[in-house]
Amino acid sequence: MANAKGQKPVLEDLFLREKPARILLALKTSKIPVYATILSKEADCTYSHTIKILDVLQNMGLVVFDKKGRIKGVKLTDDGWDIAHNLEAMKKKLIQVEGKYSRQAKQAKKEKK
Repeated sequence: MANAKGQKPVLEDLFLREKPARILLALKTSKIPVYATILSKEADCTYSHTIKILDVLQNMGLVVFDKKGRIKGVKLTDDGWDIAHNLEAMKKKLIQVEGKYSRQAKQAKKEKK
């Protein structure tokens, strides 16, 4: 949905993209603060893009940075964990639906023969 000015809402633009979703899911599976370099590898994007995404997530209150000396870890807040959990559930459901659809398509092909 677009707003009155025809622009995409920030949340829709952020969470319905592959890289931010991958970053949130990687943070959810980690029990300890993770470094941005690890997240960039998990999301298959550049370090600078990962930092930009993390800055947006931090401004929204979904992640916090845990700085120890020169090392800066990232972890989810409670709200961030909830969103990551819901993204994970949605991903699992989409995989189920996709599998069901492909089984139905294969069955329909067999019936046509």
